[in-house]
Amino acid sequence: MVLSETKVKNEGLVMTEMSLMGHEQVIFCNDKATGLKAIIAIHDTTLGPALGGTRMWDYACEEDAIQDVLRLSRGMSFKAAISGLELGGGKAVIIGDSKTEKTEALMRKFGQYVDSLGGKYITAEDVGMNTKDMKYVRMETKHVTGIPESMGGSGDPSPVTAFGVFMGLKASAKYKWGSDNLDGKIVLVQGVGHVGENLVKHLTDDGAKVIINDINESRLVELAEQYGAKIVMGDAIYDLDIDIYAPCALGATVNPDSISRLKCEIIAGAANNQLADEVRDGQLCTDKGIVYAPDFLINAGGLINVYSEINGYDREHAINQTRAIYDTTLEILKKAELESITTHAAALEIAEQRINDRKTRNLRC
Repeated sequence: MVLSETKVKNEGLVMTEMSLMGHEQVIFCNDKATGLKAIIAIHDTTLGPALGGTRMWDYACEEDAIQDVLRLSRGMSFKAAISGLELGGGKAVIIGDSKTEKTEALMRKFGQYVDSLGGKYITAEDVGMNTKDMKYVRMETKHVTGIPESMGGSGDPSPVTAFGVFMGLKASAKYKWGSDNLDGKIVLVQGVGHVGENLVKHLTDDGAKVIINDINESRLVELAEQYGAKIVMGDAIYDLDIDIYAPCALGATVNPDSISRLKCEIIAGAANNQLADEVRDGQLCTDKGIVYAPDFLINAGGLINVYSEINGYDREHAINQTRAIYDTTLEILKKAELESITTHAAALEIAEQRINDRKTRNLRC
């Protein structure tokens, strides 16, 4: 099923949205004492327990939070499926400012809600979270990954996520230009958080000319000095002469307005739900000759990393499995061309097929 750009208008439509997207369960969590307001969405557990990070964000309204968690959890199902992992898709959002409202008590209370699900949902870090926060969650539940290495965990998954994006980006270059050599290529990285910074490092080491964009100006100055990157502020980035656009912040930046302005030949980044509308914007990219590397495919490195933690962490195995994103990306891009469909549709078809095959097998057992 494809997803269009829709908004949850009120709570009465949550069940409708769940049905449209195929969700199994949505849990609303509220604790007055700690100020916790969270939503946990479990999309599909056909392949295994739903694993997905917890995002803390100061949403403009609760409807935005609901829409975000529904779309993100759905994407996690497909991310796990296309990566060959025995996992389902889930996600959690905590409504609030992570810089001023996040406390140990709040995170531990959230951990209690996760624990109440009995392992159906496994959490990890996402935007607004770090390994310290996961340590607090771990005090209340075993159903958490991405905990500090000192506690036997895999630590921050960002470096592995960035490596996977880099592999997908290079594969896209190979497909588009016949070579994955990025020397001299101009790459715009939008969003220089943990993942974005690691991607900037990979690109710089590979000889690319990197432009960085973020709302945090001091962070931009720091990274510009460290990696020799050029800073461009605001949405002027969409009018730049670049080769590759790498969205690594929030989603929906690939939309009719940005696509009409972008002068790149490849879009490959770490952000989730980059296409504001999967059908419309995927086709607009194809029509303009832009190679779009499906986000849930190339940003799966972090998920691969934390999945490895569940089975007894082996970093080398996680890195090798993430490296395979290169070959999978090439396969998806070639499939899209052969079947005259968008790259997003090609990736979605493979992910959904794996889930449906397992459902059929389960019914026979």
